[in-house]
Amino acid sequence: MTETTYRVLTLLSLLESRPTRSGPDLAAQLGVTTRTVRRDVERLRALGYPVHGEQGSEGGYRLGRGRRLPPLVLDDEEAVAVTLCLRLGAAGVLVGVEESALRALTKLDQVLPARLSAKVHAVDDATTALPGTRGVRMDTDLLTRLAQAAQETVRVRFDYTARDGTATERHVEPYRLVTTGRIWYLFCFDLDREDWRTFRLDRMSGLHVTTFRFRPRPTPDPVEHVQRAWSRSSWRHTVTVLLGAPLEQVQRRIPQRYGTCTAVGPDRTRAVCGADELTELALHLAWAAIDLDADLEVVESPELAEELRRLGERITSFAATSARPGVRPG
Repeated sequence: MTETTYRVLTLLSLLESRPTRSGPDLAAQLGVTTRTVRRDVERLRALGYPVHGEQGSEGGYRLGRGRRLPPLVLDDEEAVAVTLCLRLGAAGVLVGVEESALRALTKLDQVLPARLSAKVHAVDDATTALPGTRGVRMDTDLLTRLAQAAQETVRVRFDYTARDGTATERHVEPYRLVTTGRIWYLFCFDLDREDWRTFRLDRMSGLHVTTFRFRPRPTPDPVEHVQRAWSRSSWRHTVTVLLGAPLEQVQRRIPQRYGTCTAVGPDRTRAVCGADELTELALHLAWAAIDLDADLEVVESPELAEELRRLGERITSFAATSARPGVRPG
């Protein structure tokens, strides 16, 4: 890096640290003349940074908002903080930003100095989610390595444990990472099966990123492919129910990552839902029906109907054993 480039980047960092900086103050910080500061400000403007000059005793230089986002300069602490926040977003702790956070994390991870990367890993290793937190806690290193492999079109190998416990080694061409908001999937071409496959990242281990590049193939829609795989095998329990409420109202209570809803009438909706725990699924559907003041009919899954009956009896027993108003328990 040349002396001029280093000085201009330092100037940018100074402008980012305070709303307004005077020319003499910047010159003193940089060890140059105010004339050199003016030239460096023009260099920043040429690069797309909106540096405004303000007149008067309180005037100086101010970094404004532009039409596009220019590169930012982060100090060590800021870089660590941003990386940790992006890891939380990519892992699904911050709902709705998983894919965007992963893209940004992949870019930052490629340029993060080793000493800062070690700090990030230390904090990440020392954190955990509270019991009962929704979703599957995700290994962000696995996420970023797979994202980089897909970006660089290189093959990967990993061990995979299926839902029934069967363990296999997979050799694939990674194309896309897709999230349901709860679980991350790798959409890829399986070289051993010679077909497109999806794999849950939380069931992977022993990832090895090879140096063998591949030529991208014509690909089907990754989201559609994952949705089909999800409906077939993602959940331990899959049920179909009818709710006596409009489609739009039901969709607000059954997130897309847990089920698909279709209207079968102006005030009737069919929902195909899945979950690993049947009790959790029964409770959520019962809550949705009660919240909507709607009928709930189980179309497929005698197990769900039995679980709803069992929960109803259990709740009734709570009411029977509770003290009546004004009666103190003995």
